[in-house]
Amino acid sequence: MPLITLTTDFGTKDHFVGAIKGAIFNELDNVEIIDISHEVSPFNITETAYIVKNAYQNFPKGSIHIIGVDSELSVENKHIALQLDEHYFICPDNGVLSMIASEIKPEKMVEITIHNAIISSFNVLDVFVKVACHIARGGTLDVIGKEIENYKQLTEVHPYINEDKTQIVGTVIYIDNYGNVICNISKKLFNDIGKGRDFEVIARNYTFNKIFRKYNEVVNFDIPQEQRQDDGKKLAIFNSANFLEIAIYRSNLKTVGGASSLLGLDYRDTITVRFK
Repeated sequence: MPLITLTTDFGTKDHFVGAIKGAIFNELDNVEIIDISHEVSPFNITETAYIVKNAYQNFPKGSIHIIGVDSELSVENKHIALQLDEHYFICPDNGVLSMIASEIKPEKMVEITIHNAIISSFNVLDVFVKVACHIARGGTLDVIGKEIENYKQLTEVHPYINEDKTQIVGTVIYIDNYGNVICNISKKLFNDIGKGRDFEVIARNYTFNKIFRKYNEVVNFDIPQEQRQDDGKKLAIFNSANFLEIAIYRSNLKTVGGASSLLGLDYRDTITVRFK
């Protein structure tokens, strides 16, 4: 059974997501549709890339991923379909692939060229669905587009490393549901550049000298539970996606707050690692 995932910034209030699913079911009798997220911040490409990169790897090989964020067709925002890591992706060429394909080269990539046969103001519904269903039936990428070698690069998903490799300057690329702040510094990059040296992580006016492996490592379990005041503690951690994250232990945006609100960190803000 073909499996198609959806990632958009459409939200769930409007008809858009339901219409996309209905169109897929009209094309395919036997298909499974999975929502990755429809709550991406509007037009936020780096947030989209982070979500898709860390979700798609958990799906079966051969899965087809529709990415509908900033997807309006223009001369500067073409549509592409590609095979990468034995998965298929259908998306705008707006830089979203910069993170998804940062470590794995696409096996094949085409610029979608079926638009002339389809008049549409809703490309995800009318074009991306057609392409996804074509692939699901066993169709090849050559039929729906012309082969290309390159895709648009988004520089903000890549951190800056100074010449003497004593500093990595990253930026905030995602804020999760807990208000935790994720930047584009990966654990691999940190280890490759740091080589075991002492370090400090600087986020706004806060400095961290330790990066935890788990959130609850910030807790001193030798102290009786009734005497602890752990909720609200600040920490740096490599999260489950192996990116550097600034977090608040057991954060709750309605009570203790999250790292974003409490530390004043927002999308595209700088987080720096300095090695000693």
